[in-house]
Amino acid sequence: MSMSNATLLAVALLVACGCALNQGDLGLLDQLVAPDYVGPQGSRGPDGFRGIVAGLRAGFPDIHYTLDDVLAEGDRVAVRWHWTGTNKGPFRAFPPTGKTFRNPGVGIFHFKDGKIVAAVLETDRLGFLEQLGVIPPGVGLGPRPPAAAAAH
Repeated sequence: MSMSNATLLAVALLVACGCALNQGDLGLLDQLVAPDYVGPQGSRGPDGFRGIVAGLRAGFPDIHYTLDDVLAEGDRVAVRWHWTGTNKGPFRAFPPTGKTFRNPGVGIFHFKDGKIVAAVLETDRLGFLEQLGVIPPGVGLGPRPPAAAAAH
C-alpha cells in the first residue's frame, strides 16, 4: 500500500519533531505544532508542547529519543520509541538523582494541515520512576503471596 502525500508529510514532520527534541531546537516546534494543539495533559499550542519538552530537557539535558516504529494511515501517525537520559536536574517534584534510564513509549499523533493537533501518549512511568530511584523497585508487582514471603 502506498502512502498519500499528507501521510508522508505527517511522518516527516514527526521525525523532524524528534530531531528538535534531541537537539533542543524548541523554536522548530512552531512549525510542527498547530496553535489549536491539545496535549495529553491539557497543554495547548506550540508553547504548551514546548513547556513539556523544556521541562524534560531541564531534568534530563542529555535526553535522546529514538523512533523504533512509525506507522501512518491518513491523518494519524503511530510511533513506538524509546528514550534515554541522565537525571541531572529537577524533574517535577523530584530532585536530580544522577541516574540514567531507558524507557519505552508509544504515541498516536493526529495531523491537520501539516501540523500536530493532538497526541495520545503512553510510557512506562512506573519503570521510569524505579530507574531514577525515586520509588522502590518492584512496587508494581504488589505484595508477595504468604508462601513466597515465608520462603525468603
